[in-house]
Amino acid sequence: MSLTRLFDLSGRVAVVTGASRGLGLQIAEALGEYGAKLALVARKATDLDGAVARLAALGVEALPFPADLGAPGAAEALVTAVRETYGRIDILVNNAGATWGAPAETYPEDGWDKVIHLNVTALFRLTQAVGRDCFLPQGKGAVINIASIEGLMGHHWSRPGTIAYNASKGAVVNITRALAAEWGPRGVRVNAIAPGYFPSKMTYAVLDAHGDTLAGQTPLGKLGGEEDMKGAALLFASDAGGHITGQILAVDGGFTII
Repeated sequence: MSLTRLFDLSGRVAVVTGASRGLGLQIAEALGEYGAKLALVARKATDLDGAVARLAALGVEALPFPADLGAPGAAEALVTAVRETYGRIDILVNNAGATWGAPAETYPEDGWDKVIHLNVTALFRLTQAVGRDCFLPQGKGAVINIASIEGLMGHHWSRPGTIAYNASKGAVVNITRALAAEWGPRGVRVNAIAPGYFPSKMTYAVLDAHGDTLAGQTPLGKLGGEEDMKGAALLFASDAGGHITGQILAVDGGFTII
């Protein structure tokens, strides 16, 4: 099979959460460019409308699916809505997430609960629903979890504490491995991308204060850019990654190797 066909996603439906901006929208652009039909998910319908318009200008078919994934029953309702619209789901990108900065010794309970619930519980519930209703009956599917290098390493003392975020992304790493092992024999691949420091709504405060330092500590000498998640996501989503599962790929300019 040619490389062009291995990367081709024509006829496949991809659900991308947290898709109204940032890394989620970047990943959606990549999957759409290679032929996937997109179900874009975020809490605010107005933000999704802007993302749909941007993708339409690129010739990419995408529809908005506003949803609060932390709400009871949200995962099942989303899967039903996407299936009613597109008839199937082939790719799930779990990008939606939250963070909360505070010292560990005074970390608020509501901050911990918010981060763990969205980053871990809601991610699992949506993956469970898509796997149960789509991937496992089809005998094929690809899950791409967006973890973080914060789930692979400690957090530097000079920056605001993010203990719940670190814990949640460490959980995403091992959810990825556990599901890959359990669902692999049934044709479902589960991988994760662990981004380093990318400019986004979630990271602006940290990068404003520490961006130059973080770039200087990165072997490639720069923060993540608007194209840097696309190749990894396309590999994991497509048949080009057909023999890859249970893997965590750091897209961090080498930050975690030093």
